[in-house]
Amino acid sequence: MLVCGGLAGVMEAACRGAAGAGGISVGLLAGVERGDANPYVSVALPTGLGQARNAVVVRAADAIVAIGGGYGTLSEIALALRRGKPVVGLDTWDIDGVQVVADADAAVRAAFDAIG
Repeated sequence: MLVCGGLAGVMEAACRGAAGAGGISVGLLAGVERGDANPYVSVALPTGLGQARNAVVVRAADAIVAIGGGYGTLSEIALALRRGKPVVGLDTWDIDGVQVVADADAAVRAAFDAIG
């Protein structure tokens, strides 16, 4: 199961990949509108929490794949590392404890390897 913010961009690509593999994706939406979810989200949960939803995403995950360099991604990395969860990074912040990978396929493999 994939847990993410459920919106566009990287989150939509991840949900599309999960759907293509027959998986389920849960979108923990920052806002209050279920319709804001990308079309590949299996279960959309509007939280109304804004960026605070990042803590819920991390808490729900067994491993984190961080892509890109936004501050939301940085907060998820920090929260995951503090909880001792594995973090895999693709074109993201250079932080001790983040396993750097070269592409999306390697990120997925590394995340699954990390959780056994």
